Amino acid sequence: QVQLVESGGGLVQPGESLRLSCAASGFTFSTYAMSWYRQAPGKERELVASISRGVGRTNYADSVKGRFTISRDNAKNRVDLQMNNLNPEDTAVYYCKAVSNWYEYWGQGTQVTVSS
Repeated sequence: QVQLVESGGGLVQPGESLRLSCAASGFTFSTYAMSWYRQAPGKERELVASISRGVGRTNYADSVKGRFTISRDNAKNRVDLQMNNLNPEDTAVYYCKAVSNWYEYWGQGTQVTVSS
């Protein structure tokens, strides 16, 4: 049974940090590219960051470059998103996604709220 379980969301003030984690099971994690997406109320889901299988090439949305860092641990079947200097525009439900040549899996999401 494939599972992607996100954790680490919460309520923080502007300028603070959060670290999201996505625990994967039920598939060969190392062979999948992993991504974080987010969806704010009334907006479409958007790609935040991705990391490839193999060499772990990373890619970021312009809005988070320099503030967010995606990383993966293939031994632990986990992908993390370190989010620094958060601002209210980062408020959204954050989703973990796994993609291979044939399959695509999503987690259930974790809420991140940035508010003073």
